[in-house]
Amino acid sequence: MSYTLFDLLKLLGSLGMFLYGMKIMSEGLQKIAGNKLRGILSAMTANRFMGILTGVLITAMIQSSSATTVMVVSFVNAKILSLAQSISVIMGANIGTTVTAWIISLFGFKVDIGIMVLPLIALAIPLMFSKRNRNQSWAEFIMGFAFLFLGLEFLKTNVPNVQGNPDMLRFLRDYSDMGYASILLFVCIGSILTVVVQSSSATVAITLVMCSQGWVSFEIACATILGENIGTTITANLAALSANVSAKRAAFAHFIFNVFGVIWALILFYPFTRMIASIVSNIGPGDPSRITEFVANLSPEHMSAISGGGNLSPELSALRSEYIGLQTAISYSLSLFHSTFNIINVLVMIWFVKFYVKICTKLIKSKKQDEEFQLKHISAGILSTAELSILQAKRETIVYAERMKRMLNMCRDLYFEKNERNFLKIFGRIEKYENISDRMEIEIGNYLRQVSEGRLSAASKEVIRDILRVITEIESVGDSMYNMARTINRRNENNEGFTPELDEHVEAMLELIGKAIDRMIEVLKIEIPQKSDMDISFNIENEINTLRNKLKMHNIEDVNSKKYDYTVGVIYMDFIAECEKLGDYAVNVVEAWCNVSN
Repeated sequence: MSYTLFDLLKLLGSLGMFLYGMKIMSEGLQKIAGNKLRGILSAMTANRFMGILTGVLITAMIQSSSATTVMVVSFVNAKILSLAQSISVIMGANIGTTVTAWIISLFGFKVDIGIMVLPLIALAIPLMFSKRNRNQSWAEFIMGFAFLFLGLEFLKTNVPNVQGNPDMLRFLRDYSDMGYASILLFVCIGSILTVVVQSSSATVAITLVMCSQGWVSFEIACATILGENIGTTITANLAALSANVSAKRAAFAHFIFNVFGVIWALILFYPFTRMIASIVSNIGPGDPSRITEFVANLSPEHMSAISGGGNLSPELSALRSEYIGLQTAISYSLSLFHSTFNIINVLVMIWFVKFYVKICTKLIKSKKQDEEFQLKHISAGILSTAELSILQAKRETIVYAERMKRMLNMCRDLYFEKNERNFLKIFGRIEKYENISDRMEIEIGNYLRQVSEGRLSAASKEVIRDILRVITEIESVGDSMYNMARTINRRNENNEGFTPELDEHVEAMLELIGKAIDRMIEVLKIEIPQKSDMDISFNIENEINTLRNKLKMHNIEDVNSKKYDYTVGVIYMDFIAECEKLGDYAVNVVEAWCNVSN
């Protein structure tokens, strides 16, 4: 079997289509998900047991654990599922994939998702040209979904055709009689095979061929299936290459979950496989461990005769019946081994979800630009008492304000950044923070709405109204900063450089804005602020207004004096005006917060 450079390029192209599909699917999800899909998935994964059941059902329906884990990674990438929720769904997918093995074993039926790719694209095309943004987002999601599975199909097609040439693996039987070393070796071989053929079901089929031909023993076949459980995690990790840090952690959680499972299975390997063989021998068609000996005692002529068709002598017919029975025993035993391993693994590992989260968070650290949306003090589920819920909302509001401070620092860096690549990176981070700002306002607002539906005093209801006003004003702060970033971006796109004097004016304004934001955060952290605490904020706001008016007059004089173009003056004053608005919003936050605490 030859494998050329052209075949390699087709393989890389398939991988590229897979990753591209993953990327635009996640982006489409982010745009259309809103709170409804997030709420549905959160309800389905409300606890670890529900998450596992969700993973089992989805995988059993679409009959692909790889597809399930890739979708889970995309949900995490779109910030719809948390890392802990994704781990429980992935655990369920591991059980669900064994359902597929039983369906194939018993009925020979498997859904081919690849046949749905072209109809999905046909469905997406009209939506793509719709004038409604929501329809375009649906088109993006559907196209991403189609490309993702088209990429998976191409990956399976363009890898070396091991499944169609199992004879090339005949040499492996020479390494199957080295005791426990052979077990470890075939775990590695199973992992590599699954990576190569990109299908755990295909690896099981290859293993079944090798075992039914007597090339390897039942124990070696079980070791290969253990390796397949590690190899199948590669697909999700490939999907996470272009995803955010949370998605990378989810994919890595799948990997370490299966690795830990294989470790305990290897420790108990021989008792485990003997138990499976005993169960199938007692209630099934035969002892799976006998097939190697059976094939070894047959001559090549007899083996060829009972493997083919035609009429046979009574002796050969009996041998054929025994051989078919042993092959059936092997099929059932490997399916039972796979199912039992994954079920026990989930039942054991389900209690260590938080441990997996800690490991993944520690090993895959987020970079400065990878900050994701996550509430720190408000959690989903049953609400606390009214007083505690309001306290949690207050703490979350402080976190919200601190994020806005980081966003302001990014705007300052963006203004003075000269390197185009770094500029685009910072601008991308500001866009992400603006999205986080919108999400935090919605999440805190929804939480307070749920709190307000309970039995509250009139004073508590008033406090909730004031906190809602605070988060609205903080969101406006985020909007102003994003508008500032867009103004800076417009300056760069128009190649309109500011003079050193204008840069000094902007620096002075940014310094005052920084003081306003710092003061806003200080007041938010005061447990019972007084009306007098607003005075400093009002003074800073007066300084901002005075400077804005002064710079406005200077700008008119400088444009008339032709120190810079009128276009530069417009962009410059747009930036200054946005800074002044930001100062107003910061004062509004302080004023509303003082009402909250009094």
